[in-house]
Amino acid sequence: MCSPEEAALLQLEEVFSATLARISNRVLQPLLTAEPSDPQGRECLRLLQQLHGCAQRLWEVTERSLRALRERLRHPDAIGLESLLLLLEADHVLQVHMEYIESYTSCVVVQAFQKAAKQRSRYWRDQRKALRQLLWGLSPEGSMGTALVQALRQPLTHHVQKYALLLLSLRDTIGACHPARELVVHAATLFGDLHSFMKQALDQAEATQALWHTLSSRLRDALCTPARRLLQDSQDVPVTVTPLRAERALLFDDVLVLLQGHSVHTFDLKLVWLDPEQDGCAAHLLTPEEEFFFGSRNPQDLVVWRHMVTQAVCQALRGKKDFPVLGAGLVSCETPTCRSGAYTFLAEGRLCQATYEGEWCRGRPHGKGTLKWPNGQNHVGSFCQGLEHGFGICLVPQASEDKFDCYKCHWREGSMCGYGICEYGTDEVYKGYFQAGLRHGLGVLESTPQAPHPCKYTGHWERGQRSGYGIQEDGDRGERYIGMWQADQRHGPGLIVTQAGVCYQGTFQADKMVGPGTLLSEDDSLYEGTFTRDLTLLGKGKLTSYGFTLEGSFGSGAQRGLYTQGVLDMATLPPDPSSTCKRQLGLGAFPVESRWQGVYGPFRDFVRAGCPGDLQEALLGFHVQSLQELRESQEYLCCERTPLDDSVGRMEDILEEVAQHREPEALQQCLRKALSSSLHPLGKLLRTLMLTFQATYAGFGANKHLQGLALEEVKQHAQELWAAYRGLLQVALQRKGEAPAEEEDVETRNRQVHGLVLPLMLRSFYSELFTLYLLLHEREDRLYSQGIANLSLFPDAQLLEHLDVQKHLWPREDLTLTTNQRHSLVSATECLQKIITTVDPREKQEALERTYEEIEATVSQALGQEHKLPMDDPPFSLSLGWFSRIQHLGAEIHLTRDMMDPNHTGGRYDFLLTALESCYQHIQRDGRHAPLLRFSVEGLFADFPFPEVFELVTGVPAEDLPADVLIVHPLEEKRSAEPS
Repeated sequence: MCSPEEAALLQLEEVFSATLARISNRVLQPLLTAEPSDPQGRECLRLLQQLHGCAQRLWEVTERSLRALRERLRHPDAIGLESLLLLLEADHVLQVHMEYIESYTSCVVVQAFQKAAKQRSRYWRDQRKALRQLLWGLSPEGSMGTALVQALRQPLTHHVQKYALLLLSLRDTIGACHPARELVVHAATLFGDLHSFMKQALDQAEATQALWHTLSSRLRDALCTPARRLLQDSQDVPVTVTPLRAERALLFDDVLVLLQGHSVHTFDLKLVWLDPEQDGCAAHLLTPEEEFFFGSRNPQDLVVWRHMVTQAVCQALRGKKDFPVLGAGLVSCETPTCRSGAYTFLAEGRLCQATYEGEWCRGRPHGKGTLKWPNGQNHVGSFCQGLEHGFGICLVPQASEDKFDCYKCHWREGSMCGYGICEYGTDEVYKGYFQAGLRHGLGVLESTPQAPHPCKYTGHWERGQRSGYGIQEDGDRGERYIGMWQADQRHGPGLIVTQAGVCYQGTFQADKMVGPGTLLSEDDSLYEGTFTRDLTLLGKGKLTSYGFTLEGSFGSGAQRGLYTQGVLDMATLPPDPSSTCKRQLGLGAFPVESRWQGVYGPFRDFVRAGCPGDLQEALLGFHVQSLQELRESQEYLCCERTPLDDSVGRMEDILEEVAQHREPEALQQCLRKALSSSLHPLGKLLRTLMLTFQATYAGFGANKHLQGLALEEVKQHAQELWAAYRGLLQVALQRKGEAPAEEEDVETRNRQVHGLVLPLMLRSFYSELFTLYLLLHEREDRLYSQGIANLSLFPDAQLLEHLDVQKHLWPREDLTLTTNQRHSLVSATECLQKIITTVDPREKQEALERTYEEIEATVSQALGQEHKLPMDDPPFSLSLGWFSRIQHLGAEIHLTRDMMDPNHTGGRYDFLLTALESCYQHIQRDGRHAPLLRFSVEGLFADFPFPEVFELVTGVPAEDLPADVLIVHPLEEKRSAEPS
């Protein structure tokens, strides 16, 4: 059986449905037939159309509810109370009512009914009698617009109020165990809140409409919008505003407005902060460009304003009005300190007309955001207290179209500071450090190969200019400068290496060489004297070449070319080629420990700061593969980067690993992993050192006279890498609360550097370094290869006799090597060949030691007794030379010796290396001075010309053999013995 409340709900729905139908037909539809010509009239028409649509949806929902109630009354036993639309879909019914209320109040705020009524005034006069019953409160003198407002308000207000009362009554009548109990309670609460919300919304709409009449037309046009609602007026609750001295303060649901004479200050509530720490005598408000205080003589008035501003800001941030009631009671709450929003700066200054969109904190850009200027400049990245701070990408347009300077850098307090990569509209790219917005520290400036004047500078900068040690490669001139700079010019000691292999060393001033200098040509000719500023010989000098010395005054002219007046000494003995080709330049001119402080310095600063994770990325940059990636990042303003929290966590893991792996074997694995990782601080440091090394010694820098400079740098880098590891270890131990590691003595440090760090990092520099050794020992290696070819033509007995090997050490004629002995000889060959398969000097020395052991074992087996081979014994030298046949053996020997641990000097490895070097020198000398080589040709080749056959069989051109080597053709010997 149905309750009386259900019957009353049915009657209420029937009346409301009929009322909505009459309002739609007799009021809304006639209003929509007006054809306004002005913008305000068209806006009112749009709002009325929107209201008509909301009224139609409200009528449809009412009809559905009405049908459900009728079915319930007809079949009370079959259809339960919980099937009623008003209960089952209470949230949907509530939403439709709220949409209608919002649309209706928007029409009230802009007086849409009054304006539309004027368009159809004749219609309303003709329909006055028919509409009298519908338009409550209409009097003969009453305004038709006011009557229309009441006609739409009264039915809705009455209907919602009855809803709330009947649902409350229904809730009280049904039992606690009734299946529809929860639905009824929920619906009663919703529509009770709706009644309160509607009353406040209607009051705010009427107060906002009344406000517009108190303002000038200019202010009304600037402030009046349909969705805007007045929340507080300083004329109702007085406050003073300082220091702006505003005459009136208006708080709307979206903006705070301060009126000061003819000026209007509008503040978006999403970007208004109310300082919670301010005392009760004033309210401190913060905005992106202004900050001011609200004060009042009456403390209660100030409390009201603080509360209303807080509630309004919170509502604006949520993006919708509070339900059920905005600001019910004076419950304290705080506006969020950090929030997101967009704002265009208007005040004069750096940010004038710029729009910032992103995260804010207390009125300042703070966090991730985008800053855009009208001219196309924009900055995407991190901000701190209103300034660019952290990683960011900045695009700056150039005068020409479609050209931008793209800065991918770290910023500090609004300026580039730290590592950055910048691609300029001129197609130049800079990778390096900045300070106060200028290039400062280590950096690389490079132009594209297609540029009109391609060049590349790798070195130090100071306040935007090249200053300190640096390397510049000039593609047009085909030369590379290595040396000191000052104020963007070459200044101080320097070297120039040309593509033709010519080297200059001297002192530069204002970009030109001044005073005496040195020139080394490709053929090792040496000039010592003065030069012109364009590096031509001028003035006193001395030229030394093979077989002569020319000393005097040099000059040049357009017609005469190079000329000289001086003394030519032809009696000068030819210098030793091995000494002339090994002249080294730059040693002593650039102290190795001061060359690359721009690399070491930032790492030391990072360690001194305690290795903070947020600075790890700015330490030595982020990973960018190519210029193409830079262009893509410019186009999309994005780059793949590790979030800050992950970077902090990774730094903690790195330090923990450093602290745990301190035993020799574990330390070696730890360092190998660190140096091979592009994300590890040590790996970053190594890659930057590789960059400087390649910029100096690759390409034009691959000159044999720079080998000494390169060797110094590699050893210095190894020491710095070990010092960097020790620095990380001290920080790791400090964080764990452990005692710092003990100071190392010189011997211990050298042992760790040569035995641990150098083998691990040498691989990164080996290609360029070994190339320099190849060039430096090219002549010796060529003679060695020639000696091997010459000596290989000797029969065994003749070769032993030529080498003065004692007869008792010659192998017996009936000696037959066993399989194990042959395997031992093959094993020795393989051992020695391993010195060219590794870059580790220690492994090269161990391979040499294993070779010696294998040879000694083979000799002992062949003699049938244990035999110890002295390292300087001819058989051992012969064996080494014969087994090696290693291309570029001289380069391998000298590189291994130069990289040897000083603690091994005079030890077994040193003696073995000396023996191999002695063998190397013997083969050069003995092969070059062999008195007679017999070469027999039989069969098909006997009648061919000898030189061609000799080269075909031996692989050695006959004309390449030294002049003092005599080769006799057997057939020619016979012919010469026959009688004429």
